[in-house]
Amino acid sequence: MAHANTIFHQVLSLIPRTEFEALAKKYSTGRAFRSFSRWNQFACLLFIHLAGRQSMRDGIRSLGANIRQMYHLGLRSVARSTFADANSKRPAEFFQAIFGKLYQRCSSVAPGHKFRFKAKLYSFDSSVIKLCLSAFPWASYRAKRGGLKIHTVLDHDGYLPAFVRVTNARLHDSKMVKMLRLPKGSIAVFDKAYINYSWFRTLSASGLFFVTRLKTNAVYKVLKRNPVRKSTGVTSDHVIVVFSQDKELHLRRVGYRDPETGKFYEFLTNHLNLSAKTIADIYKERWQIETFFRLIKQNLRLKSFVGTSENAVLSQIYVAMIAYLMLAWLKFKSSVAFSLQEMFQLLQVNLFDRREMEDIFKPPDAFHDNINNDYRLLSYVA
Repeated sequence: MAHANTIFHQVLSLIPRTEFEALAKKYSTGRAFRSFSRWNQFACLLFIHLAGRQSMRDGIRSLGANIRQMYHLGLRSVARSTFADANSKRPAEFFQAIFGKLYQRCSSVAPGHKFRFKAKLYSFDSSVIKLCLSAFPWASYRAKRGGLKIHTVLDHDGYLPAFVRVTNARLHDSKMVKMLRLPKGSIAVFDKAYINYSWFRTLSASGLFFVTRLKTNAVYKVLKRNPVRKSTGVTSDHVIVVFSQDKELHLRRVGYRDPETGKFYEFLTNHLNLSAKTIADIYKERWQIETFFRLIKQNLRLKSFVGTSENAVLSQIYVAMIAYLMLAWLKFKSSVAFSLQEMFQLLQVNLFDRREMEDIFKPPDAFHDNINNDYRLLSYVA
């Protein structure tokens, strides 16, 4: 039988060690790690996510039980106190940098978005993670509740998180957009929380386009009415002018009634060339970022944390994003038919199997499935 490394070994190999060590040196605290390396810390955090461990004790104990299978990876058993100290004191910006490098690799092999236009498409949104204020006093949110907000830009080429920042939950979404740098000609789609006419003017001047919802209390003047095909659900297509800081801003307003639900929407954009129906479809595609948030919260450890310090929580969140990109990379390169959620579930129960990675994503044929069922029956008889 041909030798095969464990599935966990093959997952870790997706991170080039030379690149990892170069970043570890860049983000070094100046202290030499005698027994518990950065690589060891990363492997432990990644294992907790992929194996679905519920706590630090659970994760360390489970990984320690299989440590003999990973000695060739340079991993060692670690005391809970040592792991907690590393998560608390080693800068989380290191894992943020690893995430950025891995996104660049994934985006180079990701499939394109579903639309015919060639411009890049991004969605903006944020999601709040609720925390216990007594355990996380630095994350004050409301009177008796703590919280963090994960601000994310989703690249619709492969639905990859291109930008992730974690802040206090009190920070308004509109304050984060000033940090964003998107390729010229890109289209950004976001909800009404990001509406800021001054920022819209900056986007237009930078050669960027956007699609959002029109606020119900918006004041504007119609300059031009374009013809529409009402059979597509589009009810109106207007060029309008709004005023911001005594300056005019020409935009486009698209009215749309969803044929399935009957709900009426008003969209706002600075893109004058795409069809009105495409503008409506672009905003509908924004739902993919909601799907992304639901996926990571259901399959990764983002509701229970292995540390209570701010740095430990940030480290765990950025490693969760790295885990997501790792599975996306595997999906793109192997063209498996499973969804990312199904891939998470299969990895969770096969991390220490010794076989080729692609084998766990292949549907079993009927013959082998019958044999496996026979063995299960025999085990019950014995």
